[in-house]
Amino acid sequence: MAPTHRAGDELTAQEVYDIWRLRDVVFAVEQQYGDVEVDGLDLLPTTAHLWFADSEGLTSYLRLWLGDDGGRHLGRVCTRRDQRGKGLSRRLIEHAHQLWPAPIQISAQLYLENWYAGFGYTRSGEVFDDGGIPHVPMARDGDRVIDPRGPSSSAI
Repeated sequence: MAPTHRAGDELTAQEVYDIWRLRDVVFAVEQQYGDVEVDGLDLLPTTAHLWFADSEGLTSYLRLWLGDDGGRHLGRVCTRRDQRGKGLSRRLIEHAHQLWPAPIQISAQLYLENWYAGFGYTRSGEVFDDGGIPHVPMARDGDRVIDPRGPSSSAI
């Protein structure tokens, strides 16, 4: 099953609500992210949203966007608590890589650095604080060989 894929300017009001609700539960409530999570990128035509859903709503989500410099970025990867450990985030990232080839930049939560390394991402800078959560910049270039099975983790 392929994920739902929408450009930011194609999202319905219900889809925006569902996306923000999942991100709010995961980042603000569970992880106590200490900054504003809605950042003005979601509704842009250069932002892509990918997700899986079930009868209870979104199960896993990520977004891709073009930075001001034209660089590709992947972020806001999250999975509903009751759906974690099923490989949904892995499948979303694999699909994102099919849509947007490398190079791609991410700001990974530090504890997920090795998980993202399984997709071919390497650290590209020093650890920094983002909303009270340690993050590390990472990048995936086009020449990196990765394990086609992707990383295995129940963290996401």
